[in-house]
Amino acid sequence: KLLLSESDVNSEEFARFFSGDVNAVEEGLIPTWATPYALSIMGNRYTSNCPYGTGDGYGDGRAMSIGEMLIPTKTNPNNENDDSTTTSAASERYELQLKGAGPTPFCRGADGRAVLRSSIREFLASEAMHHLGISTTRALSLVVSENSPSGSPRNTSRRPWYSESNKEQKIPSMNDPRLMLYPKEKRIQIIEAMKTQKRDPDTMIEEPNAITTRVASSFVRIGHLDLFARRATSFLGGGGKVLDQYQKGTSSWEELEEMIWHAAYREFRTEAYDPYRATNDIASAGRALLTGTLDKLSLMTAQWIRVGFCQGNFNADNCLVAGRTMDYGPFGFMDKYDPLFAKWTGSGEHYGFLNQPMAGLANYKILVESVMPVVTDDVAEWQRYVDAAQTMFRSRVGEALREKMGFELEDATHSEGLFESLEPLLKLNGGVDWTLFWRQLYRITVKYPLPSSSKTEDYESMFQLLSDEETNRDGSSPFYEPLTSDVRQQYIDWITSWRVALIKSTTEKQNGTGNANELITERMRLSNPKYILREWMLVDAYTQAAEGDEAMIHDLLTLVESPY
Repeated sequence: KLLLSESDVNSEEFARFFSGDVNAVEEGLIPTWATPYALSIMGNRYTSNCPYGTGDGYGDGRAMSIGEMLIPTKTNPNNENDDSTTTSAASERYELQLKGAGPTPFCRGADGRAVLRSSIREFLASEAMHHLGISTTRALSLVVSENSPSGSPRNTSRRPWYSESNKEQKIPSMNDPRLMLYPKEKRIQIIEAMKTQKRDPDTMIEEPNAITTRVASSFVRIGHLDLFARRATSFLGGGGKVLDQYQKGTSSWEELEEMIWHAAYREFRTEAYDPYRATNDIASAGRALLTGTLDKLSLMTAQWIRVGFCQGNFNADNCLVAGRTMDYGPFGFMDKYDPLFAKWTGSGEHYGFLNQPMAGLANYKILVESVMPVVTDDVAEWQRYVDAAQTMFRSRVGEALREKMGFELEDATHSEGLFESLEPLLKLNGGVDWTLFWRQLYRITVKYPLPSSSKTEDYESMFQLLSDEETNRDGSSPFYEPLTSDVRQQYIDWITSWRVALIKSTTEKQNGTGNANELITERMRLSNPKYILREWMLVDAYTQAAEGDEAMIHDLLTLVESPY
């Protein structure tokens, strides 16, 4: 999309420019920029993080934009012999942003650098997310700091990490004397909780630095509009929730309006900018912006659930207006199912796996409170947007789960209650692997086409396929521990309910199942990835890369390009 050739990306100029040397291009010095934004967590506006205590001086401490690209289009697209191109305001536009190139005005005492470990994680994860079909920023390049010609130490930074003793969790056994006072089920709960207990880093290590270039049509965050809305209040850093606090007609108010126009132009130009800019109809533009963001943001968080992804720090400042995944910091793809899964100790339950749509809703609420004052004084209309969002976020999750089970998006009737009855099972007997479980469920539809009647179904054999009892390969079963006979039967009962519902959903829509099984199978294949970026893969990749071996980075990049 950026029209860069292989010779371009292999050139010295490319390496220099995307390692932060903005003098590397012919035009000479290119101005760079880093923008402030406000911090809001789960719908609550914060100011304590700001060095001024106002909420007006917070921003990204290690991300800076280094330019934008306008993609040329053919001057005469209908003339095959005319290769001339042109750019215009309507051309595709991409913003290029370096992460880890050095200090920005918002470092708050840090060095503005990123280490190789986190850079590799972001580079691979953003590409994995793209190929999974989920909206995301993209990774253009990864530049690693190397030894200087003089032989001085590698360009490194000190970062908190986990000591060996911290890694070795001392998990008691079922027969530990300290647990013998508790009944068996309680002991199991305590041990499982200890296995998933999050730990804080307890030592400092030296790590090589690296710089990632990420690309998007823009990096406009909800936090940007949040900041300008705060500035437009009579109390700097105020919540912006009381209408009479806004100082309409001031320069701060005009800046808020311009920020809304900018967001509309960069992310929803056709829907929110072009129809309204000429007449300066900012009320209609603001409504269209909110509608577009709700659609994209609710879809993104539901798709995170679909593939087992947890962003880990989903504040409003890490939430793009366009509903595009960004800021791959404390993220993780979930192995064992845990509704509150998160990789970071600071994620809390509010950013846990299944709670992410509600975190997205809280961010959207901040956007509504930031944009609607320019649209209308009718507070009831503000609430209507929030109410609609609550319904939309729930609906999108339901759609994603229905597709994972093979149902059509809109078929809430036949799929009703299926995930709700499955979810408690996923936590029993040591739990299940989220990705393997759904992929094995897809295999059932491949091997056992839907019959016209459920009377001919062999549910026992289906369960054996689900649990991979047929091959019994090491690590191929989604179950972490052998199932008790009771839990095993519960899964067979669930498979029965699921298959009966699928048969009903197809036979009621058409005469017989026809090619319905093909549609269901393909739907499930494309909803349940075979490959995700598991944490051990990333650890191996950045550990080997730190020693100069980049082969696994390339292997993983190839793997994530075909996740289904």
